[in-house]
Amino acid sequence: MGRPTDSNGSSNSLTVHDNRTGKVYDIPIVDNSIPATAFRDMKAPFASGEREENETDKGLRVADKGFLNTAVMRSEITYIDGEAGVLRYRGYPIEQLALHSSHLETSYLLLYGSLPTRSQLKIFETEVLHHGVMHADAEQFCRSFRYDAHPMAILTSAFAYLGSYYAEANPSLQGQTLYSRGDAASLAIMDKQIYRLIGKATTLAAMAYRVRQGRDFVTPPTGLSYTGSFLYQMDHLGEENYTPNPVLEKALDVLFLLHADHELNASSTTVLQTGSSLADPYSAVAAGCASLYGPLHGGANEAVIRMLISIGKPENVPAFIEAVKKREKVLSGFGHRVYKTSDPRSFIVRKTADEVFRITGKDELLETAMALHEAAMKDEYFVKRKLAPNVDFCGLIYRAMGFPLDFFPVLFAVPRVVGWLAHWRQMMLQEGGVKIWRPRQIYVGTSKREYVPINERVAVEGERKTPSAIAHSGITKRTMLANFKGKPVAKL
Repeated sequence: MGRPTDSNGSSNSLTVHDNRTGKVYDIPIVDNSIPATAFRDMKAPFASGEREENETDKGLRVADKGFLNTAVMRSEITYIDGEAGVLRYRGYPIEQLALHSSHLETSYLLLYGSLPTRSQLKIFETEVLHHGVMHADAEQFCRSFRYDAHPMAILTSAFAYLGSYYAEANPSLQGQTLYSRGDAASLAIMDKQIYRLIGKATTLAAMAYRVRQGRDFVTPPTGLSYTGSFLYQMDHLGEENYTPNPVLEKALDVLFLLHADHELNASSTTVLQTGSSLADPYSAVAAGCASLYGPLHGGANEAVIRMLISIGKPENVPAFIEAVKKREKVLSGFGHRVYKTSDPRSFIVRKTADEVFRITGKDELLETAMALHEAAMKDEYFVKRKLAPNVDFCGLIYRAMGFPLDFFPVLFAVPRVVGWLAHWRQMMLQEGGVKIWRPRQIYVGTSKREYVPINERVAVEGERKTPSAIAHSGITKRTMLANFKGKPVAKL
């Protein structure tokens, strides 16, 4: 803990006294942050017996496993106060946007920094929806996946595949400053890729859905909203004058708005990490999609439902709570890396759920979810650890709307494309240009050693120190038992 001391330096600086050398360093504080590179000047001689790999003479390094307190860029997009449960897009509280705005209007806000006028929004919506149509070859691409392929595997691959169509969008082909020049031509190319990615996200997601259903793909319709078009492409089977239910269409639009961005989360950071090498935006979005696929991120909605299914009825909640305390079970849908009180989106999700349930009927797991919520909020174990319910309970809405469990991450990824692109665009246009993200490591491995010929080596055995033995079956097992020319002979 810090302690008061006499200060002769600037009041807006950090004074560091290096006890190893006796030297004192003044580090400027800007926007309540200090540059990590300032610690590089804090060099010291090696201590007796210290490993050379510590590089003590090359300056101090800052260790932050999991980026718990590391700011990697200056941003104007999303503000989160986890202690107070605050989420704002470009300064606007998420509660106001969910009540008054739409997903595409909020997308414009996240990308360009201000709410659009009526004419600006019309142009933006028209371009996004216009670019929703896929090349005919995409059908063959999506059909190449097995019928039971996870839709996130299809979507992730499809985003990368999409980039193969647009050579003009690839900095590897058009030059490193393609997106960072900031002139009119550069901005026009950037905006076109933004239209394409947002527009085609719903189309690709619907195609991934219909692969599973064994249905023909549907061309995006005209005259429907962004989420209306998405529902149409997933569900239309040839009915005349088909239009999705407006309550479901609105609910999906609200959920898309809530999921559009969430600051530098795992997937957004992955997009920026990839984009920092000046990869094309399609590759960057595909990387973000792969990151979101993980159960600690976009897979959390699915995990909540699976947890509720495993609990079953409300009367089973107390036993489940006790199992969680004993670390025998995992509690999903509670607690958040950022929010320490409550996720402001959870209140909007609850209201949206009520509207959906009025027309679909209540999900049978709702009572279990509410019982779990009530029990956890009253239990000192969870209150002390600030495990408040977060937005992942929107999985109940998706389930009531009839979406399969493994499609939940897709419903997270599609709107998050907007946030990914907003952060990518900001990085491309940041002052000073784009610097490749290359974090440091603290090497704790073996020091220098000499190569040993294979006949002179001593076997190193033990778990994690050798490859795992694989149990073979089927064709491989029978082939290993068969005789054939060139079969390796086992040595005793």
